[in-house]
Amino acid sequence: MRSHLLNDTTAEHYRRSVTEGVERVAAKLATTDRPFTGVTVDDLTPRLEQIDLDRPLNDTAAALDELEEVYLRDAVYFHHPRYLAHLNCPVVIPAVLGEAILSAVNSSLDTWDQSAGGTLIERKLIDWTADRIGLGPAADGVFTSGGTQSNLQALLLAREEAKTKDLGSLRVFASEASHFSVKKSAKLLGLGQDAVVVVPVDHDQRMQTVALAHELERCAADGLVPMAVVATAGTTDFGSIDPLPEVAELCAQFGAWLHVDAAYGCGLLTSRTRRSLLEGIERADSVTVDYHKSFFQPVSSSAVLVRDAATLRHATYHAEYLNPRRMVQERIPNQVDKSLQTTRRFDALKLWMTLRVMGADGIGQLFDEVCDLAAEGHDLLAADPRYDVVVEPTLSTLVFRYVPAAVTDPAEIDRANLYARKALFASGAAIVAGTKVNGRHYLKFTLLNPETKASDIAAVLDLIAGHAEQYLGESLDRAC
Repeated sequence: MRSHLLNDTTAEHYRRSVTEGVERVAAKLATTDRPFTGVTVDDLTPRLEQIDLDRPLNDTAAALDELEEVYLRDAVYFHHPRYLAHLNCPVVIPAVLGEAILSAVNSSLDTWDQSAGGTLIERKLIDWTADRIGLGPAADGVFTSGGTQSNLQALLLAREEAKTKDLGSLRVFASEASHFSVKKSAKLLGLGQDAVVVVPVDHDQRMQTVALAHELERCAADGLVPMAVVATAGTTDFGSIDPLPEVAELCAQFGAWLHVDAAYGCGLLTSRTRRSLLEGIERADSVTVDYHKSFFQPVSSSAVLVRDAATLRHATYHAEYLNPRRMVQERIPNQVDKSLQTTRRFDALKLWMTLRVMGADGIGQLFDEVCDLAAEGHDLLAADPRYDVVVEPTLSTLVFRYVPAAVTDPAEIDRANLYARKALFASGAAIVAGTKVNGRHYLKFTLLNPETKASDIAAVLDLIAGHAEQYLGESLDRAC
């Protein structure tokens, strides 16, 4: 069994095995003609159930053949231009190369003596991102597993900076379009059920600052503590960006920590044409960025940034075996001092390779392309009498619904849209997401693939309409 350990004696085995796996994936990517096969849970489950994990195949080729049957053949492929559903991006090759390297070397980014150069690379990328945001010379941060963890850590810092032991008095303000992880974080941090104050949004799905000001005033009048305001730069459903300068002014006025959740909108940091959409983000106390969304990185690759590096001390816990205090005195950089995690992958290497090969402008160009595509898609929807589109996109998300001319019952229209989404997914021809707007069911395109064309959007709209019309026809037949 030692022949499977990666070391100096098995380098050739490693090369052959990984090459064989890469060739399988490359062949699959080259021949995939739709984002999904349409396989069902009932189809796939029996294949997995018949595998006895206590009886190994003892052969890499055989294991890859089996993997083809239970995973590769039926995986959802985000690189396909008609995958239009969630915030999943196609990935750039330099980042995939970085993934292969970091997995093989297997550095752990918690302490210097487990990572050395990896520690410095991560710190360099944190400095680069903080500089792009404009947080100032005292800024710092750390890579995380994703936006949910970044938001949790940011609100942990905000809670500690609020400097009160009465957790029940703390309030967090976020728009009704903010990410669910804000409420989840409040629960994990031991705050009360009423801790998150939901602020309404305007027609463009942006936080209403007049309403925020009212809620902050009421908070002060009730003797409560405005712990944090979470402004979103790229909401999950709409890609909307809250009015950051105005929110920052209110945070300064009421002494609230400003956290900007830019998990989606962080790609604007590299845009040559849209960077101004993030005006005001430089005033944040903390920022979430998800490189694995609009930087085209493989999952996971995220970070939380803070204006004042000293606030990261709230996540520090000294363990003698890991990061004894003498290391601080000796100026040995240990990233575990900043992180909620201990053992942590060298995910920063993926972004490092991307920047060194493509450059920031290359990333920004790709993100600008999908934002341009969303504008084209909005024009198509606005001109199509079969559809109602909610708002003009700020980033690359379109929320819409099929509205048949002959049907006026909103519940029946809901069912037609739900059916169309399900039928489209079952066909495998395209994948779209769904959400609710004012209690009604809508469909959603999340455009993150520069290879998607306006013609793909038009074709998928025709498919959706076809499935919806089929449902309505069958529904009419049943009614008769």
